[in-house]
Amino acid sequence: MDVLRTSDDRFEALPGYPFVPHYAEVSDPGGGTLRMHYVDEGPRDAPPVLMFHGNPEWSYSFRTLISRLAMEGFRAIAPDMIGFGRSDKPIERRQHSIARHVDWLREFVRLLDLEEVTLICQDWGGTMGPGVVALEEQRFARVLVANGVMHTAESELAGRLPPSYSVHALNDEEMCIGVDMLEWLATSQRMNGLTASQSALGLCVEPVPDEVAVGYDAPFPDEDHMVALRQFAMLIPLRPEDEGAVRNRETWEALASFHKPFLTVYGDSDPCTGGWDAIYQERIPGAKGQPHVTLKGAGHFLGEDRPNEFADLAVAFIRET
Repeated sequence: MDVLRTSDDRFEALPGYPFVPHYAEVSDPGGGTLRMHYVDEGPRDAPPVLMFHGNPEWSYSFRTLISRLAMEGFRAIAPDMIGFGRSDKPIERRQHSIARHVDWLREFVRLLDLEEVTLICQDWGGTMGPGVVALEEQRFARVLVANGVMHTAESELAGRLPPSYSVHALNDEEMCIGVDMLEWLATSQRMNGLTASQSALGLCVEPVPDEVAVGYDAPFPDEDHMVALRQFAMLIPLRPEDEGAVRNRETWEALASFHKPFLTVYGDSDPCTGGWDAIYQERIPGAKGQPHVTLKGAGHFLGEDRPNEFADLAVAFIRET
């Protein structure tokens, strides 16, 4: 597999991100290995809290949460998905699929032999994370999904999601796809000069300092390094028969028997994930009776809009369950 690796000097002196890099080797389907970067802070024998980011994020977006968890005595672990952050970046789009990213993250969890894990997952992490939980349920003690999605394009989603970001079947021959979803799909493929910070921070409510934008852009010095960033948009299933939709339905089916604590934390000003919190709550037994939260004035990236409040909620969830 042909890969790129972002130069280390791109990650020097990023604000709020003083963490020593760690690396694990995960399987290259071609028979080799890929280097996956991760942050590992706090006591190694402490309860592990595992964080899965979304697109176009990397472990940098969890920087406040990582520091807080380590200060509270937890082991804070945040990998960069393959194609993101300091991890290797395959340059062939077809190397990126929901199934493959779930498998890479599952392999990471097994390599570190993590047990009694608290999983915190954001955006696409809310797809890949539950996918790993479905395959390794015995390793996980609880799950927190923040502004997560797990698309299936099924007709049952009609009226449940923001109309402009909806994707669902109307019948056997027609699909409904919202205008903002179509705009994002087109922009992600056609826009010259697209940057991670532009894509991510445009969904924040609070102003974002220039130095934070630099942090989001650090892994992607040029277009060649942005294959995963662009391809993840195309992983959104547009038909119930799509590979990703089939895989996500399998995950939903597996989690129908997940009775461990499951919490949703969503921003009320996130334009693209509203309604998904209710779907997680309805479909996963462990969500029943949990104090689910909608953060007022928060957009899609809670680690930027409400970093301290988000950390408070995460710590309370762990301690109270």
